[in-house]
Amino acid sequence: MLYILSLFLVGVGLYGLLLKRNLVKMIIGFVIMEAGVHLFLILTGYRQGGEPPVMKAGEDLAAFAGRAVDPLPQAMVLTSIVIGLGLLILMVALTIRIYERHHTINIKELRRLRG
Repeated sequence: MLYILSLFLVGVGLYGLLLKRNLVKMIIGFVIMEAGVHLFLILTGYRQGGEPPVMKAGEDLAAFAGRAVDPLPQAMVLTSIVIGLGLLILMVALTIRIYERHHTINIKELRRLRG
């Protein structure tokens, strides 16, 4: 069920990113799509009844690896969140500059201004 939710979020984000002509709506679509990708990555490392990936002293490594949740997708998502935040700040800053210069955030009007 959660895989369907992540696919739905990616689909809604792609819709907003590709079919909307307003820069702010495109940014919102990017953020929604990114949330769907993050959810999918977290779900890949999920294990039913899994334990946190922290070993206790003297515990058998093979037995622990069979019970623990995979920490790599969690680390990848944390890194992706930081990178996505930087991209979001850049997109918002560029949108503000475009609005200050051209007084519009509509893609069709901006293409017409190109000449």
